[in-house]
Amino acid sequence: MSRPPVIPAETKQRIVLAVLSGELSIAQAARQEHIAENSISRWKADFLKAGNAALLPGGATHASAHEEHLQARVQDLTQALGEAILEAWRWKKNAQSRGATAAG
Repeated sequence: MSRPPVIPAETKQRIVLAVLSGELSIAQAARQEHIAENSISRWKADFLKAGNAALLPGGATHASAHEEHLQARVQDLTQALGEAILEAWRWKKNAQSRGATAAG
């Protein structure tokens, strides 16, 4: 299983701003950019959360933005791990069924 491409922050920002401005829907942006809708939705939510934090007393800090980035990375890696486990399970089931067919 290959790793998803790393998308530059500038690209994410351009996509999120196009969605927020109504220029594109999330589905349209996903099709146009060949990116999963959930990724764009998460970027949009993160963008809005960071913007909201910047407007609160004390403003946004680099540490919180870094923590959010790390949390998003953990979420991505957790999803990738889950997909890898499912793929391994499918391979195992497939091998078992082939073994049963060959033995039968």
